[in-house]
Amino acid sequence: MGLLVSRFLRCRDSSLLEPQPEAIAGASYIPGSRKRKRNSLEELATSSNVHGPQNQGMYPHQVLNYIYWKRVKISSNDAYQNLFLDGHDSDIKIRALGKTWCLHKVFLCQSGYFANILKGTWRESHHGAINLIIKNEDIDTRSLHFVFGALYTDADLSITPLEVPQVLAAACLLRVDRVIQQCEGIMKETINRNTVCSYYLAAETYRLKAVKTRCFEWLLCNLMVHPSVALYKEVDLKLMYVLALSSDLLVMQKEIDVYTTLKIWMFLYLNPCWNGTMKQLLQHANNWLSTHMAYVDNISFLESEEGLIFQPVFKKLRFQHIICDLTSTTILEQDRLIPMAWLSPIYKQQWLTLLRTQEYGVIGPQVINEQELEECTMRCGTMIPKDGRYTWKWSVGRLGFPLRVTFTRQCVILRQRCQRCDGSACHNHIRNVIFRITLVCFDSNKRVTFRKTTGYKILTFEYKEEQIVMKLDSDVLTFPMCIFCNFLFVNLGNAENK
Repeated sequence: MGLLVSRFLRCRDSSLLEPQPEAIAGASYIPGSRKRKRNSLEELATSSNVHGPQNQGMYPHQVLNYIYWKRVKISSNDAYQNLFLDGHDSDIKIRALGKTWCLHKVFLCQSGYFANILKGTWRESHHGAINLIIKNEDIDTRSLHFVFGALYTDADLSITPLEVPQVLAAACLLRVDRVIQQCEGIMKETINRNTVCSYYLAAETYRLKAVKTRCFEWLLCNLMVHPSVALYKEVDLKLMYVLALSSDLLVMQKEIDVYTTLKIWMFLYLNPCWNGTMKQLLQHANNWLSTHMAYVDNISFLESEEGLIFQPVFKKLRFQHIICDLTSTTILEQDRLIPMAWLSPIYKQQWLTLLRTQEYGVIGPQVINEQELEECTMRCGTMIPKDGRYTWKWSVGRLGFPLRVTFTRQCVILRQRCQRCDGSACHNHIRNVIFRITLVCFDSNKRVTFRKTTGYKILTFEYKEEQIVMKLDSDVLTFPMCIFCNFLFVNLGNAENK
């Protein structure tokens, strides 16, 4: 063992004896590496000092066996410079991606990947180099250099948020738990529109569940509230699928606006080199789609060769809440993006539901069905720009009943609005609705600073009745504020309809 390495190891004997907490990340995130570390306390009971008199004759492989399950702690700030960067007393070379690192086996054993290799190498052979064949395209020489360097210091090395996914990939390959934990901490604190999609993919790949959840929640809150060309370009098919599916997606305006979001996202997916502003995006997307469909007869865009891959995403739209509005239905018809084979059954279903509602005086949902809420609620929302009293309406045509929403600094009120009635639909003025109201405030970095929700509730309205559905603490409200609602006016199951 080299003189510098020996000096660094001997500078703090007690540091080798300090028990280390078991890693919460790293190797457990890599398939096929779920074995837990051995408990080193049993070893320490019989040998309390690696440099004690009884151990003076230890050979290098014996030192490795002793510290194999412990993290070597270095007290000198020169270790990183002298041993890692300068490569003094190197006893092994690591070659990967066209670069060679002159390293030290004692430090490499902190990596779960190299620990298994080096333990056998030191006992059975005297190889001085290891060639790594890396197939993961996320790993580059910079990320490998970072992880190797981290083995030589107790301090966290500096890393930018955009570099984190590559470093995480390298740390998971080499199974360096401390670096994985560092990456996880940075990711949790730096989620924004420039990092969220790469973080989500990395967290999904390397099983960082908490990071993945935070990224998904950020996207649910910001996809439509703070739209961005750069953000939409980063969202892949799989991610957009789960976003469009979720009832927790914070929708600005109505369901037709979810359709519009998917349309411009699809345009950017197929035209990744397009550069422009959000104000220009919808017009360019409509022009592009119109030009494309001018050369297509008898089929929709989603039935064309280019559009097939987008079908699963668009199928998650809640068309029953789009076709109840004439303007929205006209947009669907003119775009010719959605297959008529999808829309025809929904037209029929909505018409029959309307007839049953009028014929049998159905008052609305009476039980909360979790699956129905997740898949079928009407999603809508609006922005409250500043403090004051605001009133607006959300209507679902004749299938539901007009609701007037009133927001004040003290509460949110729902009121069944008066409407002209004809036929048996007016015989029953008592109606049920399942609703959920969510208030959200954002800071300048698009992070949620305040969130309050009623959860799903069933409310019974009599004619023109109004009810307070959420009480507010005026001291904690900041503006602008967004209010989002989920409504279900009619059960879709056959049991009630019959």
